[in-house]
Amino acid sequence: MPDSIRVTYVVQAPADRIAERAEALMLEQAVELPRAIAARDPWVAEHMIGAVEDVRPAGRDLHRVTIAHPIATAGGDPAQLLNLLFGNASLQPEVVLDDVVLPPSAFDWLPGPRAGIAGLRELAGVAGRPLLATALKPMGLRPARLAALAGTFARAGLDLIKDDHGLADHAFCPFEARVEACLRAIDDAERETGRRALYVPNLIGAPDRVMRQLAFAREAGARVAMVSPMVTGLPFLCQLAALPDGLPLMAHPAFGGVLRAAPPVLLGKLFRWFGADAVIFPHVGGRFSYDADTCRAIAEALRAEHARIRPSLPAPAGGIRVERMGELLDFYGPDCVLLVGGSLYAADDGLFERTRALVERVTRAAAAEPVS
Repeated sequence: MPDSIRVTYVVQAPADRIAERAEALMLEQAVELPRAIAARDPWVAEHMIGAVEDVRPAGRDLHRVTIAHPIATAGGDPAQLLNLLFGNASLQPEVVLDDVVLPPSAFDWLPGPRAGIAGLRELAGVAGRPLLATALKPMGLRPARLAALAGTFARAGLDLIKDDHGLADHAFCPFEARVEACLRAIDDAERETGRRALYVPNLIGAPDRVMRQLAFAREAGARVAMVSPMVTGLPFLCQLAALPDGLPLMAHPAFGGVLRAAPPVLLGKLFRWFGADAVIFPHVGGRFSYDADTCRAIAEALRAEHARIRPSLPAPAGGIRVERMGELLDFYGPDCVLLVGGSLYAADDGLFERTRALVERVTRAAAAEPVS
């Protein structure tokens, strides 16, 4: 089966039952009938029923099961691909998605990143060092307050200034007013410094609302936007990424822990394949529980060479402190977005100075050109 979708699960089952369990899982995810019944139709037998390719021990009563599904089972559709990968298996607590390998033909209908690493670097005007970012917060501030913060961060030299993922279209901070105010602040900072930061509005809501928000942000002058694909829908991310007049997209991991899936396959592969140009995820040692191996695997999946789609920028976040920048530079190298939030806000009245010191420190450490 050369043109197959190869899916690996970690399955909990006794060794004497794993072969039977793997066969049942393969059938459940596609034809959802016992082989003898489904294979009564010769076409179904030839084109829809896959094969268990490999079963290996992965711990006490744990096994890595690799299944090959014919590419036709995905129907050339991103939502059906998710159904094939998760479907009924997501309802079985003993099954966890561990990896996916797609054939080249799948990328006829999966868009991948619009801009990728090179495109985001060009938009930000940054070479030779990580992009530096922060989030506008907390929820509850009015547009003018958030815009003042955006202006401070822009004048201090940050590259990306994004809405926090909790900033929606609240009555106290309407989306349109926030976008206009923040972009004005970015414009003012550019006139003062000669360097333009990228303001990244958060798009959230039902698809029709998100489409209106995207159109408004684009017309107002935003050049990058953010979505939470697990909240608004991974197939919808594909639609946004494929729009002729869309924007490059940062992807936030909110709601990403609900799936029985290893973070590297969800955040590192699926988010990238479905169209994210940069993917935010928790870095080890912050306020989340990812370990170093998980963070490294996510970053490697996002930046891995691929014949059909661009690489995405890993954006480690989640309680990263300014004092850890050297560690993160060593861990991720220059091709990443370093997202620092609360550690900057802790400076209070010294917000500009602390942010500026961060930019200068990372610039020196990465041996990039001095910041103007």
